[in-house]
Amino acid sequence: MAYNKVVISGINTSELKVLKEEEKINLLKEIRETGSKKAKDELIKGNLRLVLSVIQKFTGRGEDVDDLFQIGVVGLIKAINNFDLSKEVRFSTYCVPMISGELRRHLRDYSQVKVSRSLRDLAYRAIQARERLAAKLQHEPCIEEIAQEIGEKRCDVVIALESISDPVSLYEPVYSDSDDTLYIMDQIGDSNDVESCMNELSIRDAIKALGERERNILYLRFLRGKTQMEVAGEIGISQAQVSRLEKSAIKRIKEAGSPQ
Repeated sequence: MAYNKVVISGINTSELKVLKEEEKINLLKEIRETGSKKAKDELIKGNLRLVLSVIQKFTGRGEDVDDLFQIGVVGLIKAINNFDLSKEVRFSTYCVPMISGELRRHLRDYSQVKVSRSLRDLAYRAIQARERLAAKLQHEPCIEEIAQEIGEKRCDVVIALESISDPVSLYEPVYSDSDDTLYIMDQIGDSNDVESCMNELSIRDAIKALGERERNILYLRFLRGKTQMEVAGEIGISQAQVSRLEKSAIKRIKEAGSPQ
């Protein structure tokens, strides 16, 4: 059923309870100490709004929203089972990549794009390693950590993961400043055009001139396909800071590629 309706998977979304962080931690402690099913059910229900917010990114692909919601709940349950109370990490920060990962896995499994068995197997091993490391480290592991975990080359892991990632539309916006929106197609030019080549060189120089944090943000956002919230959790800053740094970096790159 449509996302903007009140009821999803038989749940009235307007009646969903939202737990405070302290309440979540207390329920997690109760689950760990007593195995209370009641506490676990309460924790799940108290985070369903978070699931709803995450699945918005995955709608519009022909998938039934009820199905996406249920798959997102599976990711939430995995987060509850794997969360380490000894780490100083907010539960919601840990949940988002777990929920997103479960949704991406579902969409990959039903993708119409065929990928070789060897690449798919390597990608699945990398994904499993990423989940193990996320549970162990309490943050999203980088490609180098994943490659080391499974004993593969970094470039092979990148190729495998990219081979099963969702295709991106040419009309996908990469930057928006009021009415001035930059789309992926705007970054594609004629390689035989001298001016385009000069612009490309300028853009490359502008990227090199960015700080390490800004380059990392752009890499995670547009090559790894992560949300700003996921990036914030991975590099340890707020989502507002990620948004500000991302906009600043893209603006500088855009200015570098504009005719003088």
